[in-house]
Amino acid sequence: MDQKTAQAAAAWLIDGARSAKESSAVLGELCERLVEGGLPLARVAVFIRTLHPQLLGRSFIWQPGSDVVVNTAPAEFVESQEYRTSPIAWVYEAQHSLRRRLGDAQCPIDFPILQRLRDEGMSDYYAAPLFFTDGAVHSVTWTTRRPGGFGPDDIAAIEALLPPLARVAEVRALWRISANLLDTYVGHHAGERILAGKIRRGDSERIRAAIWLSDMRGFTTRADRLPPEQLIGLLNAYFDCQVPAILAQGGEVLKFMGDGLLAIFDITSGEGGRGATCARALAAAREAREKVACLEAAEADEPIRFGLALHLGDVLYGNIGGAGRLDFTCIGPAVNLAARLEKLAARLGRSIIASEEFAGSCGDALSALGDFALPGFGVPRRVFGLAEERLPAA
Repeated sequence: MDQKTAQAAAAWLIDGARSAKESSAVLGELCERLVEGGLPLARVAVFIRTLHPQLLGRSFIWQPGSDVVVNTAPAEFVESQEYRTSPIAWVYEAQHSLRRRLGDAQCPIDFPILQRLRDEGMSDYYAAPLFFTDGAVHSVTWTTRRPGGFGPDDIAAIEALLPPLARVAEVRALWRISANLLDTYVGHHAGERILAGKIRRGDSERIRAAIWLSDMRGFTTRADRLPPEQLIGLLNAYFDCQVPAILAQGGEVLKFMGDGLLAIFDITSGEGGRGATCARALAAAREAREKVACLEAAEADEPIRFGLALHLGDVLYGNIGGAGRLDFTCIGPAVNLAARLEKLAARLGRSIIASEEFAGSCGDALSALGDFALPGFGVPRRVFGLAEERLPAA
């Protein structure tokens, strides 16, 4: 391995690998530089653990002549036999490097992957920890097919690259974790706005959106009766009936309020304009209604009842709260009207009702139920419901 090339690669990493826009491109460009300098690489894999409610982490795998392959591992992968018997798990636990000279007949094959690599013609395998500044341990593996494996200069070059590679990986990982956590807690579009600098109290914009406001009927009674752990499990199952349907149709979940859920379908940035956006919101509502009905079947002793209001209007979308503690949400008369409609749905015994503004964008999918006075609104409002949904028998 040419030491000048290795030093140049290290300097490139120390400078932030700025020519590589994506994390995968960092590994790709680094390996290309090293191969050009004489490092006989056949495969390099970087494993970065992450802070995500569903994912353990991501792997980046480089091989000559191919694009870097990025894979994600689910959180439960850490409990699998494949993970527990891997060199990566060993490196995380031991926090130091592992080398296996696969071309040597006496080399211990003490991890299943080593036999597969030997069968593929690999002659040397070197796994090393990547230490982040917070003490977290991640890893990188280097593999070659060259007879005799890596030379002393090759290993020295690889080891010199580990600290700057860890720093670049940490910076990129922190940005991704920030985006993931914002997606998880405030929603994707709100998260993008926050990362773009919309963080001052009062930063907001007026958007036109379809508004979704739902809750579980009889939640207070259940909360008094059920143990807290069982209640949380029920709420999670109930929200699982709604959130995937909303996200699949392009909506954004803004807030959970006990058993309540506030979401919007932004017409300004959505595809197809008002009619298409409202149609997607109604499709999500129907899917959620069907899933809650299945949840009701599972809770046969006391069925879950679901109420949802859909409205169309202008909202202020942005930061609201105290100077040091903000909430990214939406407010306005349109949200207030949706809240009144949701209460009306309970009185009418309907699972889904909609305002005239929303129904007017959905063709004949909704039927008029009549005009109703709503608290805080001086003029009675015409309300619509699903044509196929009948009132419960008296």
